[in-house]
Amino acid sequence: MIAELGLAALWLATALAVLQLVGGILAVRGQGELASLVRPTAIAQGALAGLSFLLLIWLFLVTDLSVKLVAANSHSAKPWIFKLAGAWGNHEGSMLLWVTVMALAGALIALIERRLPEKTLLATLAGQAFVGIGFYAFILFSSNPFERLPTPALEGNGLNPLLQDIGLAFHPPTLYFGYVGLSVAFSFAVGALLTRQVTPDFARAMRPWVLGAWIFLTLGITAGSYWAYYELGWGGWWFWDPVENASLMPWLAATALLHSVSVLAARDALRTWTIMLGVIAFSMSMLGTFLVRSGVLTSVHAFAVDPERGSFILILLAIYIGGALTLFGLRASSISEGERFSVTSREGALVFNNVMLSAILGIVLLGTLYPLLTEAFDVRVSVGPPYFNPAGAIFTIPMLLVMAVGPLLRWRQDSFARIRLPLVLIAVIMLAALALVVILGAYSLLADLGLAIAIGIAIASFLPLRGRNLLRVPLATWGMVIAHFGIAVALFGMASESAFSEEKLAAVNIGESTQVGPWKVQLESVTPVAGPNWTALEGTLQASYDGGEPVELHPQARNFWAPPQETTESQLATRWNGQLYAVIGNEAGQGRWQLRLWWKPFVTFIWYGGLLIALGGLLSLVGRVMSDLKRRQVVRRRQLLEAEAVA
Repeated sequence: MIAELGLAALWLATALAVLQLVGGILAVRGQGELASLVRPTAIAQGALAGLSFLLLIWLFLVTDLSVKLVAANSHSAKPWIFKLAGAWGNHEGSMLLWVTVMALAGALIALIERRLPEKTLLATLAGQAFVGIGFYAFILFSSNPFERLPTPALEGNGLNPLLQDIGLAFHPPTLYFGYVGLSVAFSFAVGALLTRQVTPDFARAMRPWVLGAWIFLTLGITAGSYWAYYELGWGGWWFWDPVENASLMPWLAATALLHSVSVLAARDALRTWTIMLGVIAFSMSMLGTFLVRSGVLTSVHAFAVDPERGSFILILLAIYIGGALTLFGLRASSISEGERFSVTSREGALVFNNVMLSAILGIVLLGTLYPLLTEAFDVRVSVGPPYFNPAGAIFTIPMLLVMAVGPLLRWRQDSFARIRLPLVLIAVIMLAALALVVILGAYSLLADLGLAIAIGIAIASFLPLRGRNLLRVPLATWGMVIAHFGIAVALFGMASESAFSEEKLAAVNIGESTQVGPWKVQLESVTPVAGPNWTALEGTLQASYDGGEPVELHPQARNFWAPPQETTESQLATRWNGQLYAVIGNEAGQGRWQLRLWWKPFVTFIWYGGLLIALGGLLSLVGRVMSDLKRRQVVRRRQLLEAEAVA
């Protein structure tokens, strides 16, 4: 009965989305018969979609093996946290999560948004409903999560062992919140195009959604990177996997959109650019959805292998993005230019970096799709770091240099002569840092430049606070400072890991030791252990840093039985200056065991930086929301005073 109730809620939510779309379209056309129903319909739709997803979670928690999705992706012996994560660790559940978050976002817009003209708001809700209807149809007609089995299964197949990790409980939902936040930005852009209301008020309404999406995307990518780093046992934190790229591309577009919408909100400039980026950012989310769920990729992340589903998503991609680009082409000429600005201004720096971000996005997009296109002609091509790293660096390095200088420039018009001293300071710091890393023995050009630029940006990120009362600095400014500092910290970690990492492959007997970097690692024992749904061989290692107190590590080689699969569980010893990464392999004969060890200096700074970037975004979001509330209170007070004066 629970499954049928969830399916019924999904059908009712679909019907309400249709009503929301029709009411919004009629309102835009000046026929407001259903306009009063659009807001409450959006709220009810969000409630029904949320109910449907909660019922799916319940089915997984109780392991209802009469439901096909539960039987295929869960197991009664799994820990409850992985039963919970199993609700979205599959194709159908993940798509229901997508549409649920989208519906809840539409409901939130209907509940709280009061800054936009009513017609623009209704057009935005209509756009949100239009996007939602396609996903509702996709779920109901090709990916029903509540489908029953003719006969209940005796036991479930279980979740992919690589996904049976606490990271799965956080990584996909945070990414989805980011993707859906960009769908809201897309709907705002479509609504503004339909009503020709591309104004600072529109940008101020759109900005919190872009900021929220960007924060969640940042957290999702950071969590996913760390999950892959410690779970897959390969010792790397980024592999330019197509599905990793599918999450990076929306983040790049969202970063450009975030800066553009902030300029429009504050300075009434970049109107057309903001609308275009709103469309592109959601296009990248849709493209990522197609890549992950179309069956064109084979990856631990890829949930669907049915070409018909891929065709369905491809049709949705063509409708939404093709339609939005067509609308943009028809209406772009009617959008006024907005305020002009000098090249040497903060707006000019933001535009330059947006162009660089767009170029990096193009590089990642080409490198991701090119192998898929050649494979269609039976030609297999591998595109990896030798392409992405140098091609991306061509645009990333200038972007980072301008990012260090941009916040020091004034709005509208400025000159570099005014900030000559900070520029010289940043340049000297970078050159000194570059010389130091070369002396320390790092001879990788990109890594050396990365370390030097990271140190320069770390200093430059705090220069906008120079000469200001820190207690009166707006939260949004603090957010910018911390986010830019987070980029410096993450870049420092990436460059250090690339420049100074050491790897050791060894086959050792019990009691023998080996050396990697400053770490001495001794194999104490290898013993069999068992978990809820797995068995493993667990190594006990004694690792000491520079002869210090030893740390005990327990890497495992696991065997899952639901479904059957072998995995490696790495163990990490973390210090302030890096991590020892240990993996145990198979027996190598003559009583020896394979050990794979890495010493990765400052690698943790990658994820510390990601968290700082997200924190900066959160501070900016809180600061912007508080600022908008104060602005609305001032306007309301002025209106009351004017009304009293007239009376």
